[in-house]
Amino acid sequence: MLTAAGVAVVDVDRPDRKTRRMKGKSDPIDAYAAATAVLAGRATGTPKSRDGVVEAVRVLRIARRSAVKARTQAMNQIRGLLVSAPAILREQVAGLDRAVLIRTLARVRPGGDLSRPLAATRASLRRLARRHQALDAEIAELDAEIGPLVQRAAPQLLELFGVGPETAGQLLASAGDNPERMRSEGAFAHLAGVAPIPASSGRTHRHRLNRGGDRAANNALHTIVLTRMRFDERTRAYVTHRTKEGLNKKDIMRCLKRFVAREVYRALTSTPTERITQTDLAPAA
Repeated sequence: MLTAAGVAVVDVDRPDRKTRRMKGKSDPIDAYAAATAVLAGRATGTPKSRDGVVEAVRVLRIARRSAVKARTQAMNQIRGLLVSAPAILREQVAGLDRAVLIRTLARVRPGGDLSRPLAATRASLRRLARRHQALDAEIAELDAEIGPLVQRAAPQLLELFGVGPETAGQLLASAGDNPERMRSEGAFAHLAGVAPIPASSGRTHRHRLNRGGDRAANNALHTIVLTRMRFDERTRAYVTHRTKEGLNKKDIMRCLKRFVAREVYRALTSTPTERITQTDLAPAA
């Protein structure tokens, strides 16, 4: 609303932990620190506009993430109940995969006397299995709603190897409806927590993982890298080459995430008519 009214809005990071420990925390203190950061020129970030398709993707993904978490919880509770269930019940479902197990438990008949542990366990498992099925349907419905929105917002992003609707949705939500607010691919790398941090000492020259930034975006890049390391021949060749040079898997993945961040940034900031292809796995000149 402020931006629409012509008011300049600046995105300010929270104070670092050392400053908060020294000065404490309250709304007036935080407001003063934010104002000081803006006046000193330390804070110059442009906030997300939150007025387009990407914002719609973000809010729908909140419901999806909650449903996935609840489904996982239901599955864990089912397995926990089966561990302590009577032997006759465990034997009936032994060896079944998850889908068949859920369908079987959803149809089980507990019996009329719930004072018996076997009947009570069956009743509990049936309810949890039916909850799991309901959450499956909810997640599928949300996927059907989110997929077209992601395709509409960033078709070039989905063309990249290893990028699916879920990872693309998270990267879009992290970048916002106005990805141009990120001044460069380096700024996006910092946002996603994949910008290498120098960790050299003496004659040892190396970089370490960046544990800052948007961890959800970092996880999305991590998923893309894992997919490429398994199925992309160019990436597998790169891993083999860097392994021979003495890099461990963690450092190789750090490099790969930085390269993928470059591709993602170009896809996010390109025009709809531009076609984005997987770039060479080498730093830009």
